[in-house]
Amino acid sequence: MGTIRFESLKMAWQHQPVEVKRPTVPASVYFAEKVFTRSKMKEYIASNVVDELFELMDNDQTLSRDIANSVAIGMKKWAMEQGATHYTHWFQPLTGGTAEKHDAFIDLEDGKAIEKFSGSVLYQQEPDASSFPSGGLRSTFEARGYSAWDPSSPAFVIGDRLCIPTIFVSYTGEALDYKTPLLRSCTAVNQAAVAVANYFDRNVKHVNSYLGWEQEYFLVDEALFNARPDLVMTGRTLMGHASSKSQQLDDHYFGIIPERVLAFMTELEIEALRLGIPVRTRHNEVAPNQFELAPTYEEANLSNDHNQLIMSLMENLARKHHFRLLLHEKPYSGVNGSGKHCNWSLGTNTGVNLLALGKNPHQNLQFITFLVNILMAVKKHNGLLKASIVSATNAHRLGANEAPPAIISVFLGQQLNQALDDIAKADVSEGILMNAKKEMKLGVGNIPAVLLDNTDRNRTSPFAFTGNRFEFRAVGSSANCGAALLVLNAAVADQLNAFRAEVDAMIEKGETKERALFTVIKRYIEESKEIRFEGNGYSDEWKKEATKRGLDCETSAPLIIDHYLSKQSIDMFARTHVLSEAELQSRSDVKWENYSMKIQIESRVLGDLVINHVLPAAKRYQSMLLQNVLSVKQVFSEEETNCLNEQDYLIIRRIEQHAGAIIEGVEKMNKARAKANHIENQRERAVAFHDTVIPLMEEIRSHVDDLELMVDDELWTLPKYREMLFIR
Repeated sequence: MGTIRFESLKMAWQHQPVEVKRPTVPASVYFAEKVFTRSKMKEYIASNVVDELFELMDNDQTLSRDIANSVAIGMKKWAMEQGATHYTHWFQPLTGGTAEKHDAFIDLEDGKAIEKFSGSVLYQQEPDASSFPSGGLRSTFEARGYSAWDPSSPAFVIGDRLCIPTIFVSYTGEALDYKTPLLRSCTAVNQAAVAVANYFDRNVKHVNSYLGWEQEYFLVDEALFNARPDLVMTGRTLMGHASSKSQQLDDHYFGIIPERVLAFMTELEIEALRLGIPVRTRHNEVAPNQFELAPTYEEANLSNDHNQLIMSLMENLARKHHFRLLLHEKPYSGVNGSGKHCNWSLGTNTGVNLLALGKNPHQNLQFITFLVNILMAVKKHNGLLKASIVSATNAHRLGANEAPPAIISVFLGQQLNQALDDIAKADVSEGILMNAKKEMKLGVGNIPAVLLDNTDRNRTSPFAFTGNRFEFRAVGSSANCGAALLVLNAAVADQLNAFRAEVDAMIEKGETKERALFTVIKRYIEESKEIRFEGNGYSDEWKKEATKRGLDCETSAPLIIDHYLSKQSIDMFARTHVLSEAELQSRSDVKWENYSMKIQIESRVLGDLVINHVLPAAKRYQSMLLQNVLSVKQVFSEEETNCLNEQDYLIIRRIEQHAGAIIEGVEKMNKARAKANHIENQRERAVAFHDTVIPLMEEIRSHVDDLELMVDDELWTLPKYREMLFIR
């Protein structure tokens, strides 16, 4: 009678905080101690090689094999001192996670064992490309693929292995990962942004794109997790009635962190800092058992590597603390889902944030130039940006009241909006002096004046300007940030190139640089108006207005993915050299296949659960009620029996109705799934799963959740929301 559930609850209550041994020195002392940083390169690599190595790295030039050999010697020596016995190329295939194959340093030479690590194995290796998603770029009989060292992201040691960040490409050169096109996009936006920044400062030689991610996640006790097959197999609960209390009182957000969770967070921070991940912020999120972790901003490629690394680290450490990590965007229905807000900006080698307000008209013209071009890029490619973050898992979160709507728009804030409108109406380029901050005097005792940012916050905006950066809030918690960043970088690079071509054409015709800049900017402000929205993104009025503005309002994930293969997208990626048409086709196929497989697995798990857990529990309770009816008839009069049994009869009939609907629904779902599985075209199959299987799953869940409230609590075999959402 519910034995598995109650045994799991008993185990969960017995779990105590794991003792974490804190370092006796400040974090600054052990920060990046497990990373082969530049300072360690100077210590372990021959001095005549290091300067040349740094020069090549700083100028994005190809490293020679000779340099690679020298680096390998020093890297091996350092790694072995850290306890490493193996090395691995650490890459990011289109599975969404990371991959690694471990090889030992040990080798044989003249029959003797030696530790060996050459520049050739540092430089590249050959994983089996056909065993990773490729969208048709690689077949089973075309297994060759290459992982190649990315010197811009430093090697690190975890446990007994040296991890070397690498790209992953096919035998014919196509990208089979997220890092390769992300690096291409960083190059594209660097070149385009430098050309535009040179209108204002000729000393700008390099522009980096920066990323600051905010990682949201849920924790659930391992015993309760193991008692929920849907969590184990899919990462989310496919059924479960809402808890009477969840997040209604807003008492979890920024509340006191539970002791067990704090122990997990503490160890996570220590290990992250050792790996050079500059984590700074931790707090309770809105939903019960939901939390957030955020680092200091870093260069986009490195920051993305760190996010991939920390997700693996979180999962491993959660197990040590008797938790399971849930990175699914919507593990529980009815409470907030999890995102990964990607804060993005552009910065020059001269130390200037191109998205920060200046102190004079000249600086503000530069700021407005980049701001307006980003607006144009987002307007042109709003559907593609949505495609970059859509998935079977994130589809549960987008459009809900705690997450960005499924329409890409930009929030700027009242001050910036007004500034753009003023520029659009102006006749000459006089510039606008905008204060970065203003004071708000509170008039409360000794409380000092509060500095107000030039923008407010809009939680309903998927792409919001937040003072000196844009926050892409629609990225899902389980996603690789690179998928969204490579689109954003490429779109902005392409737009900056178009802007520069227009401005240069006017200058060649005799126009002054300032007037040419101002003329094009004014036009762009008008052309990009449709993407600017300051109101409630959840409202029905906005959906109607967005449709009028020509923004993409599609909500079907498989159809949103179509944007990868639009002519506009193909041309933009070709111009920026970020993704070829073949690579775009492959990524679309991978996304469609992944969508179908996720729904297929969920529907199979749901069918198993209702047949093996829900219906048996409901039938047992129904039998108990029927037995009670018979017992009452033997003791009481007919009139008393009718009165006493009325409630039992009502519940018995309702159970029968729900059970019958569930059985019928499962049969329909199985047939719909089988039909969808036989569709060969990846896109059509994904559309079929979306249109025919998901509605049946939702209908089945509705009946199951109603049964959960009716069946005797002791008979229900699956841990309930009220038990999983509150860590003891």
